[in-house]
Amino acid sequence: MTADRTVTEPIATAGISETAVDIAIVGGGLAGSLAAAVLARAGHRIALIDKRAVHPDEFRVEKIGGHQLAMLRKLGFLSALETIACRYDQVLNIREGKVVDVSVGQAYGFSYADLVAMARSQLPDPSDLIVDEVAAISCSDDIQHLELASGRRVSARLVVLATGMAAALAYKLGIKRRVLAERHSVSFGFTIARHDGSSFDFEALTCYGERTADGIDYLSLFPVHAGMRANLFMFRDPTDPIMRELRREPEATLLRLLPGLRPYLGDFRVTDRVQNWVMDLTVVEGHLQPGIVLIGDAFQTNCPAAGTGVARLLVDVDRLCTEYAPRWLTTSGMNQEKIAQFYFDRDKIAADQQSLKMARFRQALTSRNDIGWDVRRRLHFLRRSLAHRVDQMHPGWLGRVRGALRA
Repeated sequence: MTADRTVTEPIATAGISETAVDIAIVGGGLAGSLAAAVLARAGHRIALIDKRAVHPDEFRVEKIGGHQLAMLRKLGFLSALETIACRYDQVLNIREGKVVDVSVGQAYGFSYADLVAMARSQLPDPSDLIVDEVAAISCSDDIQHLELASGRRVSARLVVLATGMAAALAYKLGIKRRVLAERHSVSFGFTIARHDGSSFDFEALTCYGERTADGIDYLSLFPVHAGMRANLFMFRDPTDPIMRELRREPEATLLRLLPGLRPYLGDFRVTDRVQNWVMDLTVVEGHLQPGIVLIGDAFQTNCPAAGTGVARLLVDVDRLCTEYAPRWLTTSGMNQEKIAQFYFDRDKIAADQQSLKMARFRQALTSRNDIGWDVRRRLHFLRRSLAHRVDQMHPGWLGRVRGALRA
């Protein structure tokens, strides 16, 4: 299900050469579309500029849960999310064919295209979307000027660059990416179903890697409208032959890598194209400039296995669009001192640092085979297993013990 879109042409008619707005958002993926909706609903004149009227179904964000939902609720998107997503409340966690524990909590699965369409549908005025491509940006302490591929121009007090990992525009402004970890991780995405059409015996399932030599962090299975979605996260050389095997024979290769999955999946098949993504960990440099701010992946990339990308993105949108940008617009100018307030925001810095920390942790927990990390792995899964067993065997025991001690 994809939200209806009526926008197929630029915001202005052909006779108008320039559009003036408060804020121009370049890039209409999730970060840019959410930012545009938050700012427009607050009454700011915005232009969301993207070369596509309907965003393609890329292999990107496909599930949201936990504290991310609280942030979406704060920003006013949770109700809309529920209309395009499949809710699930329980995840069966397994390793080597055995149940480690069961995670309980509200979560949603969806396609990325539907998620972006949902965010765009929250624009009060659909004509705020300009279907065009930004060719150049000229920034200053006052007004920013954007030249579009069609020849049109847009002027704005602030430009928000939400172009993801596309670096061409930023590079023209002297903003460059510094690689922290090249080819850090590899992710695969595909949808599965049972051959006989029956349902799987779980709402959602996470299967953790069994051997460090395989480089598998975990496989996540969760419901979407098209079926049961599978996201496989690996720390392995992208040129390894196993990558080609996963694309060509995903069913057999998956069971060879994770044999403990077999009793949970039964006789299954992959129902769509296997997509994969190789991720570099990067952060930008030279970004502190007047009149322009970078959010989401345009500022720093994430490790998909760590699950911190959406959290970082939502923090960026929240802090910029509810705190800083509205305040900046109340006074003249858009100098570096204003822009720096966002980059040095305590919550933003914490989210960025946590993302990098978790990326390195997931890689080490998956791939390191020295005795120290082997012990950490064993303790990690033992703690989860014991917590689950205690809860099943003695429900509420800890509360009763604490009550007795207080008495």
